[in-house]
Amino acid sequence: MAARVLMYSTGVCPYCMMAERLLKSKGVDNIEKIRVDLDPQQRVEMMQKTGRRTVPQIYIGDTHVGGFDDLSALEHAGKLDPLLNGA
Repeated sequence: MAARVLMYSTGVCPYCMMAERLLKSKGVDNIEKIRVDLDPQQRVEMMQKTGRRTVPQIYIGDTHVGGFDDLSALEHAGKLDPLLNGA
């Protein structure tokens, strides 16, 4: 069972697009996206939950991964697949 992936993003964020590409390359088809540019209240919630202002902010299951750099670092460390597989 694949873990749920949630991504706070905006419509024109290159890091969001790179994160989405990386996740799709790992077989993640369903990314639940919350557009903080369309709903300012969602940005407030994102900042309260993560302590960060920038997008993307990515959750895999209940784990806050962080942004694209964090996601990429997990991939390079070999820790992304277990997280995506719900381990």
